[in-house]
Amino acid sequence: MMSATCITQSMCIVVLTIFVLGLIWARPIDANQEPGTVIPAESRPCVDCHAFEFMQRALQDLKKTAFNLDSRAETLLLRTEKRALCDCFPTNALN
Repeated sequence: MMSATCITQSMCIVVLTIFVLGLIWARPIDANQEPGTVIPAESRPCVDCHAFEFMQRALQDLKKTAFNLDSRAETLLLRTEKRALCDCFPTNALN
């Protein structure tokens, strides 16, 4: 029983010693250091450029959506007019 306690204590001392040595040899991380590769500021687009590109894409999407809605509304309007005509005239008169 005594030898198991002695081995456990010595293992704890070894682990703590390795941990302390690791902390001493470890190099502290600089707070200003950015992770990964650093891209020079001159080659990075500014925030305004990103916002402008985003707005351009959003406007293009809105134009496409408006065109699609307009064409669908026109198609539905033509169908409605055709049904109205079909109700007024006999079916063989339209062909």
